[in-house]
Amino acid sequence: MRRGAELPTKAALTALAWRLLYSFTWWLVLPLVLARLWWRGRREPGYRRQVGERLGCYAAARRPADRLTFWVHAVSVGETQAAAPLIDALLAGWPKHRIVLTHMTPTGRATGAALFGRHGARVVQCYLPYDTGSMMGNFLRFYRPQACLLIETEVWPNLVAQCRRRAIPVALVNARLSARSLARGMKLRSLLGAAAHGLSCAGAQTLADAARLRAFGVPSVVVTGSMKFDVLPPTAQLALGSSWRGRFGSRKVLLCASTREGEEAAILAALLAISLEDALLIIVPRHPQRFDAVAELVAAQGKNLLRRSAMREDAVPAAVQVLLGDSMGEMFAYFAAADVAFIGGSLLPLGGQNLIEACAVGTPVLIGPHTFNFSTVTEDAIAAGAALRVDDAPAMLASALALLRDEAVRGTMARAARAYALQHRGATVRTVDMLTALLPAQTDTQ
Repeated sequence: MRRGAELPTKAALTALAWRLLYSFTWWLVLPLVLARLWWRGRREPGYRRQVGERLGCYAAARRPADRLTFWVHAVSVGETQAAAPLIDALLAGWPKHRIVLTHMTPTGRATGAALFGRHGARVVQCYLPYDTGSMMGNFLRFYRPQACLLIETEVWPNLVAQCRRRAIPVALVNARLSARSLARGMKLRSLLGAAAHGLSCAGAQTLADAARLRAFGVPSVVVTGSMKFDVLPPTAQLALGSSWRGRFGSRKVLLCASTREGEEAAILAALLAISLEDALLIIVPRHPQRFDAVAELVAAQGKNLLRRSAMREDAVPAAVQVLLGDSMGEMFAYFAAADVAFIGGSLLPLGGQNLIEACAVGTPVLIGPHTFNFSTVTEDAIAAGAALRVDDAPAMLASALALLRDEAVRGTMARAARAYALQHRGATVRTVDMLTALLPAQTDTQ
């Protein structure tokens, strides 16, 4: 040790020991991780592509042109969509910089390509390497980012440690942390707490998220709000939803959006006792690998099914009872085509999905009892009159039927939903303000 260097504290040594054990575990299970990746590739071929990136391997011939770089990590579809306003703001505010955008899922990568393809070489996409020191180190040496911005919840111990080793600031933006996740994280505080403490700052979605992040050890936390409120419904998607609606005729539409395994079966079973009359039921599973399984569930119930991928330009036949949303990147269109939307992941204890997109297009929302991932946003929407809480699948269908019959109540909820979404915009500006202390001054680099 060089003269004058401070001796590591006991806490630092404990954190290092835990991180070494964590890294060893990664290498130990890596064959199983790769086998699972290949297995998932049976239904989603994207998991079998660019595997080298996940291992921190990059061909020198593919090195992007040398330029100033910010790194944004958005694990999957929802995080990538949430990052869109921030990425646009960074590209506009720092015109000599590019963005390296990393993901963990093929659907997230495809969403990024669709959203940012117009920026050309200024947005470079790849998969996040697995969280070992050497793989993360290879990534950082290859892309040389000036700052790392993690979207929502993605805090990885070696990622943070390798960035700190290279004096690269790491910020957690659009951050959320549920009480359940905090409790789980506290059990591994020596490992995860050190990563949290290594963050330069965090922009929390809500006051409750901010309090939990501080309790977990993040040193600098401000409340910026959710950037998902700043994602404006694309005009093309609204037009697509209107086009679909024309093909449905005069039928009312109930959308079950981002449903998870077990929820579709519960909803279809409840349909045996509660008829939606002549309304069209649209089911959009959250994960594309389940499209075929959900289609089989619908067929097993004897319902007439049409898949979005098989829709033509003519009218949807009145005999069709269920439309399966087997497409990606069209959620705004589904919401625009619906009279009422149920938000999935909330009938079972999975934490729920975000209802902001539905509110942004003015679609009344129904949501189940399990919303711990988005508790504040959900409660605020309910208080604003934009959403209603339901206990289970039969209650959801009963509430949906009542709303489909009552145009006045639907109209009131639709106006409340739009007002709620509009009221909470501005998180992107607040996030950029927070980041100005970390990012290079525009006047110095542009």
